Amino acid sequence: MSLLKVRRRPEPAVPMPERDRRLVWRIGALLLDYPSEQLLAEIDQIFDAATLLPEQVRSHLLAFLTHLRSISQLELAKKYVETFDMRRRSSMHLTFYAYGDTRKRGMALLRFKHAYRHAGVELGDKELPDHLPVLLEFAATVDPIGGERLLGEHVPVIELLRLSLADNGSPYSGVLSAIVATLPPLTTADRRRIAELAAQGPPEEEVGLDTFAMDPALFDGSGARR
Repeated sequence: MSLLKVRRRPEPAVPMPERDRRLVWRIGALLLDYPSEQLLAEIDQIFDAATLLPEQVRSHLLAFLTHLRSISQLELAKKYVETFDMRRRSSMHLTFYAYGDTRKRGMALLRFKHAYRHAGVELGDKELPDHLPVLLEFAATVDPIGGERLLGEHVPVIELLRLSLADNGSPYSGVLSAIVATLPPLTTADRRRIAELAAQGPPEEEVGLDTFAMDPALFDGSGARR
């Protein structure tokens, strides 16, 4: 008798094939990133792909894509900045909710960075590794198991972001609803964590990300960040 037991991957809140989960993650990565001309040019293609998904996620994504068709790139960019860059409770950086810009956040960021590096991915210097679109793209196109694990660990934060967007009447909440549907259902512990994060808000200790910056693997030989 084998002493080894294979750990089963957690089932998503909405049952769907692995292919569909990865498609939701890929579409989510595109829609939650800063809006570009390329995104607007690809709306029809993304729309067609989304129609193949289960109704529970399809309706959310199609509603948002319909919204994109009704707004200019300039207005969309303005709304994006107002939503995600100017509201602390709507940050797209998953570790920010628990740690803010404190030293502890630096260690949390390294976990993402190491997961990417283990999968053979080197992140560019334009974004921190806990940025939700970056993680979604990683899960969709590089390492679905490792990406799913990181997404699953941050289910309370992703749900809190969805709730915050919904409270503000943001159409982006629908994209988050589709993503949450691909992840394990919320547990009692998750709901307790959501309540804690919502009550406390991100810490405001102004010490920067020193621990993250001190990781020598993040620098080339000249001392410049990779």
